[in-house]
Amino acid sequence: MSNLDLKDYETIRVTPEASGFGAVVEGIDLSRPLAEPVRQEMLRAWAEHAVLSFPRQALSLEALEAATLQFGPFGADPFIKPMDGHPNVLELRREPDEKATNFGAGWHSDWSFQPEPPAATLLHAQVVPPVGGDTLFADCAAAYDALSPVMKDLLAPLRAVHSASRAYGTQGVFARETEKRTMQIVVSPEADKTHAHPLVRTHPVSGRKALFVSPVYTVGIEGMTPEESQAILGFLFKHMTQDAFIFRHRWAKDTLLIWDNRRTVHFAEGGYDGHLRVMHRTTVAGEVPV
Repeated sequence: MSNLDLKDYETIRVTPEASGFGAVVEGIDLSRPLAEPVRQEMLRAWAEHAVLSFPRQALSLEALEAATLQFGPFGADPFIKPMDGHPNVLELRREPDEKATNFGAGWHSDWSFQPEPPAATLLHAQVVPPVGGDTLFADCAAAYDALSPVMKDLLAPLRAVHSASRAYGTQGVFARETEKRTMQIVVSPEADKTHAHPLVRTHPVSGRKALFVSPVYTVGIEGMTPEESQAILGFLFKHMTQDAFIFRHRWAKDTLLIWDNRRTVHFAEGGYDGHLRVMHRTTVAGEVPV
């Protein structure tokens, strides 16, 4: 649980969730350049709470790009065609008549299969349906803390194998999809490649350890048989997505959300068939996990 409270911030208002995982930030206008003291407090709140919600932020695409750069340089977004004229912005759009599964419907940390996975993802709400569409987050640092010392010792030297093959590979979910989808997904042999990262990673700012695995992108553990890997990963996936570690974000138009991919996994709920939903997404470059 966070030791910070409202009076610890001088330039912004931060209202944390009861657990300290997730917070609402107010008193800030992300459509304009931030003074450095404001930016530093925002970064501190992000390191503390992992998921920050900024309500009532009416941002153009250019302003969203500029707000992203307040957190760091753009990350690379493979396998999804970006918006015309905005190579670092993805439009997550689902039309009312679409029958395909909603994008992001599976627990994952964005692009964890990259050699340097993104530190952050930003999502800005353009059109919010009247029902459904919540985004769920799991606190993988709290989940790690809750493990026994024996399990922590077992996991410490392990390296998890990540791949985009199940989603974007030549035999993946999107390659087999038959329903119409507005978003332009790029199925590629590149997605079938694998990359290994520490199963438990250390956050470069807070120093906290967190589980760095997900059902969507983690396909095994180096040096283990598939059966051995599945036994450990299956336990961790169930453990880390318990209700005790979950924060549910309910969307409103013009809300900007930023989350830390180094500490969290997330899941995009559906439940809004028959309604238009439009989000704009950017990522912030990260580092090699350690």
